[in-house]
Amino acid sequence: MAARLLSLHRLFPFPLLLLPLFFSIPFTNGSLHYETLHLFPLQNPTPVSHSSLLTETLTLDAASATSLHLRIAHRDALFPSNSTPDATFLRRLSRDTYRVSSLTSSAHPKPNSTARPSAGSGFTSPVISGLSHGSGEYFTRIGIGTPATSSFMVLDTGSDIIWLQCAPCHHCYTQVDPVYDPRRSHSYSVVPCLSPVCRHLDSPGCDTRRRSCLYEVSYGDGSLTAGDLATETLSFSGGAHVSGVALGCGHDNQGLFVAAAGLFGLGRGPLSFPTQSGRQYGQRFSYCLVDRTSITAATRTSSAIFGDMAVPRNATWTPLVRNPKMETFYYVEMTGISIGGTPVAGIAASDLKLDPMTGKGGVIIDSGTSVTRLAGPAYAAMRDAFKAGAAGLREAPGGFSLFDTCYDLSGRKVVKVPTVALHLAGGGVVQLPAENYLIPVDTRGTFCFAFAGTESGVSIIGNIQQQGFRVVFDGVNERVGFVPRGC
Repeated sequence: MAARLLSLHRLFPFPLLLLPLFFSIPFTNGSLHYETLHLFPLQNPTPVSHSSLLTETLTLDAASATSLHLRIAHRDALFPSNSTPDATFLRRLSRDTYRVSSLTSSAHPKPNSTARPSAGSGFTSPVISGLSHGSGEYFTRIGIGTPATSSFMVLDTGSDIIWLQCAPCHHCYTQVDPVYDPRRSHSYSVVPCLSPVCRHLDSPGCDTRRRSCLYEVSYGDGSLTAGDLATETLSFSGGAHVSGVALGCGHDNQGLFVAAAGLFGLGRGPLSFPTQSGRQYGQRFSYCLVDRTSITAATRTSSAIFGDMAVPRNATWTPLVRNPKMETFYYVEMTGISIGGTPVAGIAASDLKLDPMTGKGGVIIDSGTSVTRLAGPAYAAMRDAFKAGAAGLREAPGGFSLFDTCYDLSGRKVVKVPTVALHLAGGGVVQLPAENYLIPVDTRGTFCFAFAGTESGVSIIGNIQQQGFRVVFDGVNERVGFVPRGC
């Protein structure tokens, strides 16, 4: 399971106010292009009832038996707290920092890294996941086994292995649903040690007494899950099901895991759900993340689609890039960035390019990362160009958390900001709505430029920038697409 990645979803998180009620129309002021941003204060996400997600989680599309529609929701909408919007937002930033740290360590695995051994099994595994499950932001509801046990699962494009907590639990964290018990399922079967499926693990273990395959996934923050690799049936409302899915049945789980039963890996590796369900759904899926804090959140929901219906005709496409050192992540080639309609000078191709020999650098699309990170030189050039174009806005001194460019917009309802566009290989241009890059960070009218620099070399397009787009992953044609206002 490799876990830990583009706009508006990770079903992720930030109080970006993507309000489709207001469509910003770029206009020119001098040599730069600007658009209107309607300002709304930071607020907590609109709560989502567990029952609504349960009854409408996944339904077969009536027009196509090869497509699935899956309702997803952000963790803060499913499990709201009594915290202030400011405190909730700071917790998201903290989780995001953990995730990015884990993801970048996974993208640059150390050759001698090893995970802790599973007690009594004689098994160790150097599998390094992309993120801490504690950073899991978007949840859905899935049935596991026969008869099915319904459980909340975290969807994650930065992970491969599907896993969940299993009874008997030697070490388990607290989850919302009852722990899945494989002894009560007629469709559960352990994977033999010599099975080809077992060999898909980076370093599989073997219980010699039972001759069953063992897995262990460790995360950059010290969290881990370990247990049996098994096959099981996954089911969804509407009668859809996928049988024989390989997953981790974790009897030892610890770390920053929260509420969900486990993780639903959507990465590019052989053990991810898109790959395993490829015969039914063609290795195609898409998601669209609705801003959880917008006034339309109660009527418009985030969603994921698997199969033929996941691929719209009007997407802006860019080829996927393979990292020979890390097969899990969705890499794309970013060729440049424009601010105000003008390409940003000072961004070298090498700043954002993947080195296929070392596996370092490159740009990842991640549903689980909130704030887009760019390699240091590229970020600095982009930020300076934005600040120059937004010189008419009053800066807030000192920045905010990981943001170094913020503005005091208190007392204002509308401002004009320079446009921001991401240029991708193949000629694709993703024009970001203003609410996807200048976001509220408190209830006092402070708005920050929603990007940050990184010294790791790996750039990540986060879900704040993805909000409102349908992001399409077409594994058959090795490409990623973006559809604006796709929710």
